[in-house]
Amino acid sequence: MSKIIISIDGYSSCGKSSTAKQVAEKLGYQYIDTGAMYRAVTLYFLQNHISLSNPREVAGALEKIEIEFRPNKEGKSDTFLNGLNVEAEIRKLYVADQVSEVAAIGEVRRAMVKQQQRMGRRKGFVLDGRDIGTVVFPDAELKIFMNADPLVRARRRQEELMEKGELIDFDDILENIRKRDIIDTTRAESPLRQAPDAYELDTTYMTLDEQVERVVLLADSVISLQLSASPDHDQKADG
Repeated sequence: MSKIIISIDGYSSCGKSSTAKQVAEKLGYQYIDTGAMYRAVTLYFLQNHISLSNPREVAGALEKIEIEFRPNKEGKSDTFLNGLNVEAEIRKLYVADQVSEVAAIGEVRRAMVKQQQRMGRRKGFVLDGRDIGTVVFPDAELKIFMNADPLVRARRRQEELMEKGELIDFDDILENIRKRDIIDTTRAESPLRQAPDAYELDTTYMTLDEQVERVVLLADSVISLQLSASPDHDQKADG
């Protein structure tokens, strides 16, 4: 079967990662969590006291960072930073508070984009982030742009943190989301924006299952169109 690259961009806490993971599972594709990569860089910078305003420190730190994804016992991917499993740590709010500022640094984005393009060189990948369909894979066969009401996104984020045992005030989470939105959409390097050929998906009133179903249907449609337009298909039809 023909395989494609699926990019899912959008605002934080819209369900991008959860949707991308399940879409990849249903299609038999590999999922690349680009957001986790920026979180891992942020964690390294925080742990090593890297000054974001010092280009030399940032460049030096990036040379020492190796990020990879490894399957866990549940069959899901965990994020490894320099050989250590940091999946739980990078999801904490203190990392989320800083990740947009780190991701706005041009040197960081260029380094991560190179890694992402290398990972997704073959077809059959689902990636989510902020600039996948506009910068990383502008030729992706299917592009999704997700959005949702900030209040709904804050509630979802709070529930996610509670499941991990973190009790964070709702107003603090909402403030974090609004801060990240401003940074993500106004940064000079690869700002968050919808690609002209992306399907917009407002998830405010959608369940996760509905989001996954919509993307899978769109992917099936794109794959079917590719197959029908392929020379092999035309030859079989003639025969």
